[in-house]
Amino acid sequence: MIAKVITGKSFGGCVRYLLEREQSIVLDSSGVRDYDIKAIIADLNAQRKLRPQLSNAVGHTALSWSNEDRDKLTVEKMVEHAKEYMNKMGIKDTQYLTVLHTDKQHPHLHIVYNRVDNNGKTLDNFNHWHKSRKICREMTERYGYHFGKGKAQVNRQALRGNARIRYAIHDALKSTLAKAKSWKQVETSLREKDINIHYKYRSGTKDVQGVSFEKDGVKFKGSAIDRKFSYNGIDRQLKENNRLEMQLAPTPKRDFLAKQIREVLGVNTGQQHHHDASHGSGLLDILLQPEYTAPEPDSLDDAEKRRRKRKKRKNTQSRGISR
Repeated sequence: MIAKVITGKSFGGCVRYLLEREQSIVLDSSGVRDYDIKAIIADLNAQRKLRPQLSNAVGHTALSWSNEDRDKLTVEKMVEHAKEYMNKMGIKDTQYLTVLHTDKQHPHLHIVYNRVDNNGKTLDNFNHWHKSRKICREMTERYGYHFGKGKAQVNRQALRGNARIRYAIHDALKSTLAKAKSWKQVETSLREKDINIHYKYRSGTKDVQGVSFEKDGVKFKGSAIDRKFSYNGIDRQLKENNRLEMQLAPTPKRDFLAKQIREVLGVNTGQQHHHDASHGSGLLDILLQPEYTAPEPDSLDDAEKRRRKRKKRKNTQSRGISR
């Protein structure tokens, strides 16, 4: 179960889009005369006049399920899920219309509601992208519905409005962060795709605590595009890219050490040694091994035994000469 959340200005355009097709059925409604398109539009516009300064009064959510869930769903269950979703989203005490569409393979319905509630107050939509994803995930788990395979499976060509822009930013960020190692590189790469970055600073300081991305005049918080695109998430990815580059970068230290050892052994100078050249190369290879450690000296006990043995042999020889 997923939700596409949209806000708009025209109830007329939204309602006509939902109902002027053969494959649409009104499942549920409140506060509107749902038997006629013109009457629905008139009722919604009458209530929005309670707060005329609110331009984006149209709330529109498309709830979709995987085609694999078709056998688990009934029309009654879809209506119940729509009501539960609205309640959790805080869409209460306002006009709404729930419409089933059967023009796609997967089960889905649309909810259009008035952001001006029955008391003339505005329904808050702060952080509604993130809130909606959390609710859908919780409901999907609780009812045992199929989890999709992520944003890679979304049909970009079918997207419209803010959803199309959001996914365009998502895809641009994904490709940019695969190789960027600094925020400056991120800014440059996104600017080439007509995407601007806006930083949010902690009050009275220069400490960044958030980031937003803007394209075609529409702005999204990084976490609203994807959790990994929050400021902290992107910063961690940039640091990880730098760490991996450092690991893969060639280090001249070992080559320099090899050159010094070859010069000492005369491998590169053509000098002749009393030992075989292959012996020198073998020694060089051993010394250059990262695991190489010099052999430990003999223990003091063994060294002392050899010293006494030599001394005894020397004394014996001395006594023989004196005779």
